[in-house]
Amino acid sequence: MSWKVRVNDGIDPAGQALLERAGCEVLTNHLSPEELMAEAHELDALLVRSATKVREDLIDNCSKLKVIGRGGVGLDNIDVKYAESKGVAVVNTPAASSASVAELVFGHMFGMVRGLQKTNRIMPERGDSEFKALKKACSKGTELSGKTLGVIGAGRIGRETARLAVGCGMNVMFSDPFVEEVEVKLNFHPEVLVKPITLHFKTVSKEELLRNSDFVSLHIPGGGEVVMGEAEFDMMKKGSGIVNCARGGVVSEKALLSALNSGKVAYAGVDVFENEPPVDMSLLQHENVSLSPHIGAATREAQERVGVELAEKVIERLHSVSAQ
Repeated sequence: MSWKVRVNDGIDPAGQALLERAGCEVLTNHLSPEELMAEAHELDALLVRSATKVREDLIDNCSKLKVIGRGGVGLDNIDVKYAESKGVAVVNTPAASSASVAELVFGHMFGMVRGLQKTNRIMPERGDSEFKALKKACSKGTELSGKTLGVIGAGRIGRETARLAVGCGMNVMFSDPFVEEVEVKLNFHPEVLVKPITLHFKTVSKEELLRNSDFVSLHIPGGGEVVMGEAEFDMMKKGSGIVNCARGGVVSEKALLSALNSGKVAYAGVDVFENEPPVDMSLLQHENVSLSPHIGAATREAQERVGVELAEKVIERLHSVSAQ
């Protein structure tokens, strides 16, 4: 059995090798929307990341399509319900990148509380005579230990972020309207913990979380309403911090910039944006903002896990349909 599989946004070589060993013809050159539409009727499987949009018109043109695979967590670039109504399965890889995204959250947090986003910008431009002045200006950092991290969204990435927070000595709060209790397993290195410890957290309202957290980290899907707007920033502690490594649009950039300018929010870490690439530079140029260009899942380890998991799910679906 041979299947034609279009991988339009790239896949790790380990995943591609799995597909090819299963008898798939794997096409990896990126196609424009128009080119993809022209080829769609030939495909048995379409694999994408966030760059390619799979909407109703494309799905209608995929007469042979059996499965759409999304490398990553979010599915907001795919019309999932419509695809499923046409008998096309939609699979993704929600667990593969959890650790990478959580580590990026803490990369931003560790940098923010010590002002690294400032010093990395300023130090190369200043001479020796200003070094002491800069050192004094940046010597008012704070520690994460003992602070409270509010995690909005109790999915895999939110739980992984909480696990790292506990390891840093932080208190953790969760808010998720669909979950009452969250389990977080402290499965650190076996030499440290031979038997994993499971912590249980009761979720609280978003309002309670915002009022009591020193830092807020978002881990929710995009495509819906704004979760952090002017009203929500008003609820936060003065001098608190926020990190968004989830989806652009869940945080109002205008409201965030206003909160930063007023001092209500002391620092922000931003990996995702309302427009990518960003159009408004005001937020990017703010001295209290730590930036990354939508790279939450972009580690070598995560990409290999994503590629392998996605290939396995696609192969399983293709075999299942062929056996019917």
